[in-house]
Amino acid sequence: MAKVETIEAKEQNIYSKIEDSDEIILETNNLKVHFKLDEGLLEAVNGVDIRIKKKKTLGIVGESGSGKSVTAKAIMQIVESPGQVEGEIKFRRRDNTIVDIGKLSPKGDEVRDIRGGEISMIFQEPMKAFSPIHTIGNQLIEGIMLHVTKDEKEARNIAIETLRSVGMSNPEQRIDQYPHELSGGMRQRAMIAMALCCNPSILIADEPTTALDVTVQAQVLDLINNLKEKSGSAVIFITHDLGVIAEMSDDVAVMYLGKVVEYTDVDTLFFGAVHPYTQGLLRSIPTISLKNQRLESIEGTVPIPMNLPKGCGFYSRCKFAKDGVCNVDDIPLVKVKENHFVRCVLAKEQ
Repeated sequence: MAKVETIEAKEQNIYSKIEDSDEIILETNNLKVHFKLDEGLLEAVNGVDIRIKKKKTLGIVGESGSGKSVTAKAIMQIVESPGQVEGEIKFRRRDNTIVDIGKLSPKGDEVRDIRGGEISMIFQEPMKAFSPIHTIGNQLIEGIMLHVTKDEKEARNIAIETLRSVGMSNPEQRIDQYPHELSGGMRQRAMIAMALCCNPSILIADEPTTALDVTVQAQVLDLINNLKEKSGSAVIFITHDLGVIAEMSDDVAVMYLGKVVEYTDVDTLFFGAVHPYTQGLLRSIPTISLKNQRLESIEGTVPIPMNLPKGCGFYSRCKFAKDGVCNVDDIPLVKVKENHFVRCVLAKEQ
């Protein structure tokens, strides 16, 4: 118990603030997304603090149900009803003013100006994200005319050039096709083009390589990296694949049960992970050296984030869990060394 109290006392100002650094373009402070259901309060995101730096990539990794996609939707202010967003989402706009997106109306003019124009999102399922009754061009041109130019001919030219920049073959023809007429890889490229056509400051990529074959997956990852270098956008890359995180990210936030359990740079994550959950994820990565051995797995499943007991959310699945220590109070995120934060009372012992 004394160990818990000692760690709690240190949880103060663990991150630099957006007001203190021109390099930070977006930050969330105690971000929460709750859904009021008949069964109780579902806490999909429960106190997430992340920082996005200009021209950098933040990887968000975790199992399904850890709150990754809901965090992204909260930043975009597109959480479906009956979801309720709480906490701060501070964003540095192009004119260098700082606005709290969390306090804006989801249907207001200012958030609609930011959404798509300054923060864009590549959705996980392009076939569901695109309208099936409108052509790819209609959907790209609509965003361009809303955020870039009112000239329809100029908007069409921008859309064609953006499709060409993402490697779409024969963009003059593809722009007039419907989503179902394109292959999975082409739809994903069209989705990336729609996210990039207004030159956003932040690009959120929500598992953009899901359901793609390995060759197309590699092409999409290279494309996002190349476009980030050309446009200077920051990227939030959401995935459950640590191999992709190693290739794409500068910093990494590991999420579990709606909370960030470890936050550090990508090298430290792979060579000095501290949280037992992160260590378990790393041990489950298949390697060439494994012969006639079973892959390690994390026993159990992610609990439903509703009516949870106090203590560490990973307690029931953790090999190092200690009764009376890990399941007594909520565990804060603490600094273990420079740019390395962990939510674990046993961090020092690890």
